[in-house]
Amino acid sequence: MKHKKGILTTTYLLFSVLLCFGQSASIKGRITDKEGKPIVGATLLLKPSNTKTATDSLGNYIFQHITANTYTVEAKHIGYKSKRSSIKVNTTAAIVDLSLSEIMENNLDEVVISGTMKEVSKLESPIPVEVYSAKFFRANPSPSIFEGLQTVNGVRPQLNCNVCNTGDIHINGLEGPYTMVMIDGMPIVSGLSTVYGLSGIPMSLVDRVEIVKGPASTLYGSEAVGGIINIITKRPSSAPLLSADVYGTTWAEFNADIGGRFKVGKKANSLLGINYFNYQNPIDNNKDNFTDVTLQNRISVFNKWSFDRKDNRVFNLAGRYLYEDRWGGEMNWNKKYRGGEEVYGESVYTSRWEFFGTYQLPVKEKIMFQFSANGHNQNSAYGGDIFIAKQYIGFGQLTWDKTVGRHDLLAGLSYRFTYYDDNTPATAVNDSIRMDQVKKTRLPGLFLQDEITLNANNKLLLGLRYDHNSIHGNILTPRISYKWNSPDKNNIIRLSMGNGYRVANVFTEEHATITGARKVVFLNNLKPETSWNANLNYVRKIFIGSALLNVDATAFYTYFTNKIIPDYDTNPSEIIFDNLNGNAVSKGLSVNLDMSFTNGLKILAGGTVMDVQSTEDGVTTRQIKTERFSGTWNIGYTFHRLGLTVDYTGNVVGPMRLVLIGDHDPRRPYSPWWSVQNIQLTKKIGHQFELYGGVKNLLNWTVNKGNPFVIARAHDPFDKEVVFDNTGNPTVVPGVNPYGLKFDPDGYSYGPNQGIRGFLGLRYTIR
Repeated sequence: MKHKKGILTTTYLLFSVLLCFGQSASIKGRITDKEGKPIVGATLLLKPSNTKTATDSLGNYIFQHITANTYTVEAKHIGYKSKRSSIKVNTTAAIVDLSLSEIMENNLDEVVISGTMKEVSKLESPIPVEVYSAKFFRANPSPSIFEGLQTVNGVRPQLNCNVCNTGDIHINGLEGPYTMVMIDGMPIVSGLSTVYGLSGIPMSLVDRVEIVKGPASTLYGSEAVGGIINIITKRPSSAPLLSADVYGTTWAEFNADIGGRFKVGKKANSLLGINYFNYQNPIDNNKDNFTDVTLQNRISVFNKWSFDRKDNRVFNLAGRYLYEDRWGGEMNWNKKYRGGEEVYGESVYTSRWEFFGTYQLPVKEKIMFQFSANGHNQNSAYGGDIFIAKQYIGFGQLTWDKTVGRHDLLAGLSYRFTYYDDNTPATAVNDSIRMDQVKKTRLPGLFLQDEITLNANNKLLLGLRYDHNSIHGNILTPRISYKWNSPDKNNIIRLSMGNGYRVANVFTEEHATITGARKVVFLNNLKPETSWNANLNYVRKIFIGSALLNVDATAFYTYFTNKIIPDYDTNPSEIIFDNLNGNAVSKGLSVNLDMSFTNGLKILAGGTVMDVQSTEDGVTTRQIKTERFSGTWNIGYTFHRLGLTVDYTGNVVGPMRLVLIGDHDPRRPYSPWWSVQNIQLTKKIGHQFELYGGVKNLLNWTVNKGNPFVIARAHDPFDKEVVFDNTGNPTVVPGVNPYGLKFDPDGYSYGPNQGIRGFLGLRYTIR
């Protein structure tokens, strides 16, 4: 009997254990922000099973069918610090609620997407990504992203025209066409809009800006040679219910940003933003009878939608429309002189629309379809020369995101179609086949990326892209990156190498000088511009008492071949295009220091030392309008009891080689050291109002300092008194043209013409 009883007891215990192991449990909870509001679409990772899920429209999540064990739940979402919690699970439902805090600028734990086209914490990304939040840009308010980037280390807005004030953005000394500008990962700036599109991006829609320095063509294709500027817009579900930001300056500039979110039905959220900028006060402080700053009247409307779908699948749509009327020129110019040769003015009408979105396919695998389309219409008058152009770009991309063991895979197919036409000789070719090539460019491509987690401290990223350009043929761009971090993650080393390429749009990038009966000549079949890049990045987190110091240093080297340089000098009746017979090099060192103190002081400072040059036929030349040193700073201190914040921002730029237009040109061949500095006071009034004001360009620095003039022969803009020789060059005429120059409004532009000014503004927010 005792023997039978023992068998029954043992059988019962074994059955109970098996039953216990056979039963499944669950972990569920809710993810909220510090105010208790649900965070929609947050990513949840369950370790050690590496199972993923996401929160629904109420911030709820659940992991089902798990066995008894000890688990760690990690929650992540863009714009918030990730958070973890461990729990021991038996056979019942366990509850883990987490509250996420908003990130601070450049925090190592925030989520980024630009480096690998996936959501990943900045700490874990094998590609170095710099992140700047909306709060960073509010320290020096500006009406557009173009001006807002002036205090970002290694990134410099470059003015290219003293009259129309157009420009581009340089990254580590490389010109604007080498930088890809995107909104929510979709390319928006290229061709025509490289020159005119940047000023129309309102700050009201910006949640943060991610910057990748160095070639990223493996993922993003053409134009991503120098780097990426990815403007991430606010989420409709978490944006303020209503926001308004209005300010004016002592120069009579006026800027207004108004935004709001609303819900349509149970599954749709929408964000609407409107930006209006107006400046209609001609000022001529340098006394050359030309406006110091272009007069502008600009409106931009942005609308973004997000839709709740089954299993938290993604579906976002967004659109933007921009209209701008700008002019600069002689002080007595008005629109009746547009296109004539009586009074000189540069008048630009810009009309631009954009539409883009992301749709996750309703399948088990994570497959995303991203798309964008934009149209850009330009009507410009440069004195008596009329430039009319239109450009349409369509883009579609399908990506598949799959994790297999230690391999985090991303595969994609893309297609880009570009249509461009203008009224210049550049597109007025007689050959109908060539005409079709000029106006229409097709660019299908495919890419594959594998991010391999070797162990807790080491990652390896491999990438390869193949494109087929309808003009240039096949293009292959590989890259490899390696990341090491110390066990405490206070030290990170990243080493990246890769290839970038750019299919130059020669018919838009030099359009200001294509204004005569010039014949377009191609000496050879143009090849895509290519670059090979290597950079070494080191990040160090240092705790100094109660303060935290982040050090981010990068050494970079880029080698370019096949650069396309238009030749206007060999024959005055021709535009000659050919690839560079040599190479170009960009190399240097960039360091960012980010220090935060518990007493409210925050310091972000950086410096970049670089050398950018080209070599052709054995002759090495320093690149024009490229400094060898630049530095930036953003220092803020908050008096918590007073609700008052002081922000001191600025930059310093070293000498750069400038364009002189004659042997007797009396202007400086190199710019001096120069700096633009700003100060701002911000006072909180209750929970909804902020009053701010300050002074921009404290040192009152402008490009005319130390020069006899900025615009060559501003008193004779139509060259009526210029005598030309048999080769078409101006000659020296004592008393009339003592320097032998012709009218040139653009060549010597490199910095601001706008001096010191005060500003005052008010922000209103309902959350």
